[in-house]
Amino acid sequence: MPVIPLSIADPFFAVLVVENEPAVEIDRRTIVLNLSDTAIVVQDQTIGSLQSVILQNTEIKHVAHAVLIKGLDDHPDDAELMRSVRDAWPSAYDVRKEERLKGIGHYMSPKVWVGQFGFTLYHSATIPLNVGLHKFHDFCPVPGFREVHTQIVGFGKMQQCREKDINTLYCEEPMAPGTTHRPMYDAEGNYPWHQYETITPSIFMAVEMLPDGATPPV
Repeated sequence: MPVIPLSIADPFFAVLVVENEPAVEIDRRTIVLNLSDTAIVVQDQTIGSLQSVILQNTEIKHVAHAVLIKGLDDHPDDAELMRSVRDAWPSAYDVRKEERLKGIGHYMSPKVWVGQFGFTLYHSATIPLNVGLHKFHDFCPVPGFREVHTQIVGFGKMQQCREKDINTLYCEEPMAPGTTHRPMYDAEGNYPWHQYETITPSIFMAVEMLPDGATPPV
């Protein structure tokens, strides 16, 4: 199936996984994240691997694998949207039971796997978020795990540190709606200490990519 709708963001956004489509029409403002190693063509430009943009009134071509987030214009009041999200989604701590998430205003949609790709939306309500620096992904024992995050609403920043101490920060990438941070893993899937931090209350999408030989967790 070349177009796979995901219900994880219902009723707030429409999320679609698109595979092997020669052309896709984009009408209203839509975030397009390229998940393939081949570029997506838009007008006379390209969207590279794991890059994202907001598009409207155009066509994308040579779409080997992408995720689209639609409905960006359906919520004129961000604060009201996020109140509704908090009523609908559980806290990330209640779902994941990670100590670093305890007592934090951090909420998550259901997660869905499509092949080796996992998709989850998060809402970060508090500033600063203080979600905690981390570098390991224990649910994936096979080397080569990859993950990126795409900003949907609000503003945030992805921070990288030399040690598990924010005072060792060496790289910070601002994230506005439509932005995906640059991959921060090496060829073996090793990560620096990193965290997502809020600038404003935010909604973003995490995309987890399992290497061959790894099985999506239950």
